[in-house]
Amino acid sequence: MFGKDAETTGGAPVATGGDARTTSILAQGCSFKGEVTIQGIFRVEGEFDGTIRTPEQLVIGKTGIVRGDVHVKNAIIGGRVVGNITAETKIELQSGSHVEGDIRTRRLVIDEGVFFEGNCSMGDKKPMPGEKTMPGEKTTNRPVPNAVKREASAN
Repeated sequence: MFGKDAETTGGAPVATGGDARTTSILAQGCSFKGEVTIQGIFRVEGEFDGTIRTPEQLVIGKTGIVRGDVHVKNAIIGGRVVGNITAETKIELQSGSHVEGDIRTRRLVIDEGVFFEGNCSMGDKKPMPGEKTMPGEKTTNRPVPNAVKREASAN
């Protein structure tokens, strides 16, 4: 009934493997505080305070609220995030979502009706020596290119 990848203990299904397709859910009405590291997909419909790490995908549903930092491969945001998001591949901000914090990713999709307040860093560029890119870390100033200096002095 539950497939080949589950065992039954006392009538309740128990997952047996670390399958990357596994979905973990923090349901609406539930709250969690702390740090979580998840294999597979993590879906948040409730409230989460802390740090999320998953090598796969994070989905924050319309009722989901995350306060803290997120480190994932892909993120789909439909709810609210107050914190920084680092996604290796892609971040999608769906209509009605609310993000307060910095985002760093290679690809970014923003639907109409999104609230986003923060900084966005995109691309495959490596940080310059001494530059920090993670939330809460000190950043260094980069030198201003000569072309920008010339434009500023011309005004």
